[in-house]
Amino acid sequence: MSTQPGPMLRPTPTTVAPVALQEQPQRVGRIVAVTGAHAVILIDPETKQLSGEREKSPEIGTLLKVDTAKSVSLAMVSALSSPMPSHSPDERELRIVEVEFMGELPKDQRGIPAGFRRGISCYPSLGDTVYRANKTELGMAYAADTETAIRVGHITQDSSIPAMIKIDEMLGKHFAVLGTTGTGKSCTVALILRRILEKNPQAHILLLDVHREYAQSFKELAEVISPDNMNLPFWLLNFDEAVEILIGQQPNRETDVEVLRELIPMAKQRYMNNARRDRGQQRVGGMIENIPVGVDTPVPYRVSDLTGVLDEYIGKLELRGELAPYKRLKARLETISRDPRYAFMFGSLTVQDTMAQVLARLFRVPVNGKPIAILELGGLPGEIINVVVSVLARLAFDFAVWGGGRIPITFVCEEAHRYVPIDRTLGFEPTKRAISRIAKEGRKYGVSLCMVTQRPAELDPTILSQCNTIFSMRLTNERDQDILRAGISDAAASLMTFMPTMGTGEAVTFGEGVALPTRIKFDMLPADSLPRSNTASFTKNWAMDLPDDSFLHEVVGRWRAQSHNPDGLGYAVEAAPAPAPQSMPPQPQPIYTAAPAPQPQPSLRRTIPQGNSGFGQSPQPAPVQQPPAASGTTSNQQSLASLIRQFRN
Repeated sequence: MSTQPGPMLRPTPTTVAPVALQEQPQRVGRIVAVTGAHAVILIDPETKQLSGEREKSPEIGTLLKVDTAKSVSLAMVSALSSPMPSHSPDERELRIVEVEFMGELPKDQRGIPAGFRRGISCYPSLGDTVYRANKTELGMAYAADTETAIRVGHITQDSSIPAMIKIDEMLGKHFAVLGTTGTGKSCTVALILRRILEKNPQAHILLLDVHREYAQSFKELAEVISPDNMNLPFWLLNFDEAVEILIGQQPNRETDVEVLRELIPMAKQRYMNNARRDRGQQRVGGMIENIPVGVDTPVPYRVSDLTGVLDEYIGKLELRGELAPYKRLKARLETISRDPRYAFMFGSLTVQDTMAQVLARLFRVPVNGKPIAILELGGLPGEIINVVVSVLARLAFDFAVWGGGRIPITFVCEEAHRYVPIDRTLGFEPTKRAISRIAKEGRKYGVSLCMVTQRPAELDPTILSQCNTIFSMRLTNERDQDILRAGISDAAASLMTFMPTMGTGEAVTFGEGVALPTRIKFDMLPADSLPRSNTASFTKNWAMDLPDDSFLHEVVGRWRAQSHNPDGLGYAVEAAPAPAPQSMPPQPQPIYTAAPAPQPQPSLRRTIPQGNSGFGQSPQPAPVQQPPAASGTTSNQQSLASLIRQFRN
């Protein structure tokens, strides 16, 4: 199906023509009980249609209507029952429908229903006739302003009624995409984000891609940041993050932590002093002179500054017992600086104040035609991924705070249960705090959170409760289903009964971002825009054999060099001596030419060639060092520098 939502959008409530109101209504039954939010309907005896088939009773989730003096009340079927079932098909039996009132269509002076609104102002009475809602009424109930809403699919009750999402309501109060593996979560996330970008080409989205599957979905719209071209300077770490990398969870680490707490500000001050001594460099980037420097102040310093301070202390101490923490820290610094896996953080030979460039690339300021940054976490050391996520979440929130919410940001967290687990013994506490802060306070500063997970029961319930729009795909685990049922209305809870049996690409959605709780079928993305998340074909790959063991040698070479492994995901090998093929076959290929370990880029510039993405770009020469800054972005860089000065003060 086409990804362009324009031709398929339904008219807004103010433009719906009343012609369809003349459709022949389908009677369901009559009301026999009414409470504040619920009603019980006695279904009419079965009648046969002109074709001879019996009329089908409503299903759970079907929208029904009751005509009153001032409005048309809409109610959703939440339960079906037959109190006295009959064994004979010809014998009549009582059939009961339980519904929950969802809202109403107020009538104008001519008695014609107008736009939908939540709540009931005029309740039906006993004996009132109940009908199925027709297309016009469904269109009114599920309609949204086409200027600020996007189509993502259609409702299952009527495929001609589009499923619309209100962008501001969904992003302003966070949203979550839930579903078991293989239900289409990645395709759903890609679809929603693509439709948002079609409507808002100047958006600012940061997507954490754990499995390197989203680059193909956005092609030229995305700034793909992989371990090969990533540069996240270590001096951007706060103290807790630095402790996790340099000290870890070793026993009796309190002494090492206190030593590091004392030395980091000294290393930062040493770098600032050296920078001031350079002629013509009285002010370093966004740094202001004589500002107090604390352990968490985001100012640059070199590894050599820290090791130099360590050496000075080691030379001064005389007691052997006091030397151990300093020696351990120095050894760890030297080890991690030589590790190619940490080159994106510790590999730069020179240190400059590139904080503005880091923020510019991560949060797309300016957008420059790429409104989404995809950060591929696959290939990073497992022990540092939580730290990287903590840095990114913290930077996103602090950037929004010190930027006054001028640039709203959407932070998309794939595999969210990894970073904010409910188990306090798992995960990294600073990562939990950073994401939790966005969930609780991000709305005030324009930071939106999208949580994507296959195990809601393993996700911190505090985080999930802050997501006011939920797209729940198939969930077979009862604990996962119970987590959702705990905080939703009865009508939406009744829709949860579909979750174990829903097909791929179907979801129950409810919350602020949609007009009503409903079951929807998502649109299909074009084949060339689908995320690379397909399940591996064992039978196809096991039908062939490799001619020799050269593939194993190449795997071992990449393994030892810790270079980025293309692993058949459609990524071209970057900057190889021999020219890479211009196009790659769609199916994974077992053999690639091993490439040397990539060197880290000196700065996180937006002009870094995306040769490693291999999507939607013409062949480019080998990457070269770019000039400091383009003249067209001077004002943006000045704004970022001003923001950083405020943050550091």
